[in-house]
Amino acid sequence: MVRILFVIENVFFGGGERSFSQIINSLDKSQYDIFVACNPGGGFSDRIKDSAKIIPLSLKNLYNLNNFRYLSQIIQQRNIDIVHSQGLRSDFFTRMAARDKRVFIVNTIVMPPEGYDVNLLQKALYVSLDRYSERFVDKFIVVSEALKNRLIKVHKVPADKVVRIYNGVEISSENREQRTENRIKIRKELGIAEDVRLVGTIGRLVWQKGFKYFIEAAKILDTRCPIPDTRYLIVGEGPLRGKLESLAGRLGIKERVIFTGFRSDIKEILQALDIFVLPSIREGQPIVLLEAMAEGVLIIATDIEGVKETIQNGTTGILVSAQDPMALARAIIETFDNRERSEKITRQAKLAVNIEFNIKDKVAQYQLLYEELVAQSGKEI
Repeated sequence: MVRILFVIENVFFGGGERSFSQIINSLDKSQYDIFVACNPGGGFSDRIKDSAKIIPLSLKNLYNLNNFRYLSQIIQQRNIDIVHSQGLRSDFFTRMAARDKRVFIVNTIVMPPEGYDVNLLQKALYVSLDRYSERFVDKFIVVSEALKNRLIKVHKVPADKVVRIYNGVEISSENREQRTENRIKIRKELGIAEDVRLVGTIGRLVWQKGFKYFIEAAKILDTRCPIPDTRYLIVGEGPLRGKLESLAGRLGIKERVIFTGFRSDIKEILQALDIFVLPSIREGQPIVLLEAMAEGVLIIATDIEGVKETIQNGTTGILVSAQDPMALARAIIETFDNRERSEKITRQAKLAVNIEFNIKDKVAQYQLLYEELVAQSGKEI
């Protein structure tokens, strides 16, 4: 039995937390004894509570040196074989706590610290701590080829230490009738009639997600080429919510833009949409993109690293330039004008996600990585 300790900040529930919960819940419990150090309570711990032993840990304070001692004690007392972390604080604390232990250190990297939206002083500190502690890591897992190349070329990490494993998603088994019921239920809850066109986006309300451009695109559509009976849905919570709501008000489209706050029923929300938009400026590989593909929703996304490895423009989705609300508005118009093309794209996207991004295949890749590490120690699984 291999004993794995997962460490994650989980200050909020986002794509990284969804990915970790998928892995934890899907690992073969006859082979792995799973521990998770995280903030107890909330969406993440609720999802994994039946699959792992949860150890309370708060990593909000980067300067709390007690976390080093605490994590070190956990590793020793629980006889951990592999510690797998995600997030800058989680990575740094686990690297330092486990560096002199007989334990393998694995980090999942979705965004290097140089890509963080923080002030220059904070960024310099984060980068310095990250670069210093990278040497203690046995394997880096990245979710895109672009991230793999960055770690190798910019961070100078040896290529054999970097493994690319794309994110995966559960493939829906719901039939057409169930999906229709979900669509009606969500739209009724939001006060949106069935004949109203609904364009939505989902994510944490932070700068990197580019929601400002989604709202500006909605204004362009409302003013220059209005689509009758259309609403724009923004699902998620974050520090920019107030500013985004104010922007919609200043642009005179407050009644058309609906902010839902955090929602856990992402699958049902996607089923209620006609178009899913990902207006991001920076991404690793967003899971919500895979979820939209699996639910058969037409996707319009920005042509950026991480996204263009997932979406084939014109085949499994539509890609537009980042930070370009006019291009986004134009793509939405063209999508509504060409229903036959849209249906063909969504069919191809569902097929692609099933073949290329099935969570079962991704978990198998994680298990193979763990097995290869443990084999180096001579321990049997």
